[in-house]
Amino acid sequence: MSLMNDNIVLAIVDDHPIVIEGLRTLLKEEPQISIAGSFTRGKDFMDFLQHNKVDLVLLDIMLPDTSGMDLCRDIKKLSPDTVVLALSNHTERSIILQILQNGASGYLVKNVSSTELLNCLKEALKGEIAFSKEVKEIITRPSQHEFKQVPTLTKREKQILQLVSQGKTTPVMAQELNVSPLTIETHRRNLLQKFDVKNVAELIMAAVQHKMITGF
Repeated sequence: MSLMNDNIVLAIVDDHPIVIEGLRTLLKEEPQISIAGSFTRGKDFMDFLQHNKVDLVLLDIMLPDTSGMDLCRDIKKLSPDTVVLALSNHTERSIILQILQNGASGYLVKNVSSTELLNCLKEALKGEIAFSKEVKEIITRPSQHEFKQVPTLTKREKQILQLVSQGKTTPVMAQELNVSPLTIETHRRNLLQKFDVKNVAELIMAAVQHKMITGF
C-alpha cells in the first residue's frame, strides 16, 4: 500500500516498548516512511525535534514526564509543520477535544488495524482531520451537549467548515476562496455561534455529529 509519493520522516513517542515495536514492525513495510526514532519521554523528543525535521509524530497521551496534550502544543509551537496524531487507549471525549484544540491532526485508538492506521496517516498528511473507526463512533454518539436542530449554514459557511475540518489556516482559506482573511474570520466566528461551541475542536465534533463534514 503506497502511502505518499514523498519520503515521510516519522517519530513515535510512547512509553510502552511493545507498542513501539509493533508500530516499527508495521511501518517498516512502507518504503516511503523513515522512522527517525522512538521516544519514551516528551523531553527527549523535544530535544530531538529542535535539531531534526519530523513530518509526523504518533503521540501517546500519557507519558512519564508530561501529558500528550501539553506535548502536542509544544510540538506545534516549535515545529508548526509537524503533523501530530494521537495514539492512545483513552477514549474520553474531553481528551480527544483537548488534544485537537492543542493542534493534533487526529486521534487513533491503539487497537487500530494496520490498514486503518495507514489510511489515517495519509489523511493527516493531506491536511485532513483523521480519526480511527472507534473514535468516529465515539464522537458521533449523542452527547450531553445536544443541538435542538441542525444549524442552517450558507453555501460559503459550508465551504469554510469543510476547510476547517481539513486543518486549513485562515490565510490559506482566504487564498483558496479568493477573499480577505477578515472575511474568513467572520465566517469562522459565525460558525462557532451557530453551533454554540467555544473552539474549532468542538466545532468539528459538532459538525461530525450532524454529518455535515464529508468523509465521516
